[in-house]
Amino acid sequence: MTIDAAELQRRTAELLAAHPPADTDRLDFLKARFDAGLAWVHYPQGLGGLGAPRTLQAVVDAELEAAGAPDNDPRRIGIGLGMAAPTILKYGTEEQKQRFLRPLWVGEEVWCQLFSEPGAGSDLAALGTRAVREGDGWVVNGQKVWTSSAHLARWAILIARTDPDVPKHAGITYFLCDMTDPGVEVRPLRQITGEAEFNEVFLTDVRIPDTRRLGEVGAGWRVAQTTLNNERVAIGGMRLPREGGMIGPVAKTWRERPELRTHDLHQRLLKLWVEAEVARLTGERLRQQLALGQPGPEGAGMKLAFARLNQEISGLEVELRGEEGLLYDDWTMRRPELVDFTGRDAGYRYLRSKGNSIEGGTSEVLLNIVAERVLGLPSEPRTDKDVAWKDLSR
Repeated sequence: MTIDAAELQRRTAELLAAHPPADTDRLDFLKARFDAGLAWVHYPQGLGGLGAPRTLQAVVDAELEAAGAPDNDPRRIGIGLGMAAPTILKYGTEEQKQRFLRPLWVGEEVWCQLFSEPGAGSDLAALGTRAVREGDGWVVNGQKVWTSSAHLARWAILIARTDPDVPKHAGITYFLCDMTDPGVEVRPLRQITGEAEFNEVFLTDVRIPDTRRLGEVGAGWRVAQTTLNNERVAIGGMRLPREGGMIGPVAKTWRERPELRTHDLHQRLLKLWVEAEVARLTGERLRQQLALGQPGPEGAGMKLAFARLNQEISGLEVELRGEEGLLYDDWTMRRPELVDFTGRDAGYRYLRSKGNSIEGGTSEVLLNIVAERVLGLPSEPRTDKDVAWKDLSR
């Protein structure tokens, strides 16, 4: 059966009639939506979708929003939605897809990402966390760092070294790790904002059954590229209305506080407003391109623009507010469930945006990706490309 906009509207109406949002428990409604194939309409039937074009998701979302239906709180479960789900869909077994995608989408199970390490941040492929085969499973030891939502997560996407005798990119395997298993320890990392939004995670003799391996042994780097490409799009290419994101509070202050205006600040605001709008429209175009396939390296460009703009806009906001911009609302140590850029004050936005050029791939690494994979420029010399990981200097 061909799934078009009219058919999706019909199915959405059936969902709303059978499960009126005002009278249905939120989680029950989300589960019914998933089972009706209206969660990710482009996913296969039985996995939250109908095999429809990705672009038609907007039809369903608009109908449900108009009816006052609950959403799945996407900011809270963004790592699962934006990184774990597309990777599981592409590389997971049928059993893994059936087990993980539904509770992930409805928000019953939060996910985190165990990739970066103290000695493997920008050079992620140099990671040293080891997974050793033992019987029908793996024993994992190592440390991960900068792990958002680890204090909330039930599951993690994890890459670990399974063969130290081959070059670093070739000896990595991808796993799904239960964060409640013995040997998983999560410690908060307090940031410049005062919060501990990030964590470090210690893995000590953590046993992962081979049934929770994603992809082939030794193919973890290739699997991870799907995660990383989707991560950059999720961070840099999120859907926003005009004046959404960081530019919104600055523009609002400018309109409401004429006594703060200067000619120099006006010129800078105009420039950043135009750049933010260009980035928003470019992100929309990128999402339309994604309707035809998996995200590629173009997402790195969006992530670069996102980080630079956030830092410049938040800096302008602090200057615009003058002495008020130096105030800070709350230094209390806490472990938030999500990052709220627009719900806090200018000082928070200024400090938190410093991390935008680090998280999700540093800007320096992303510049290399754009240069080599988008513009086709020559690669930088890599002397360690064919050297076994165990022989690398560390």
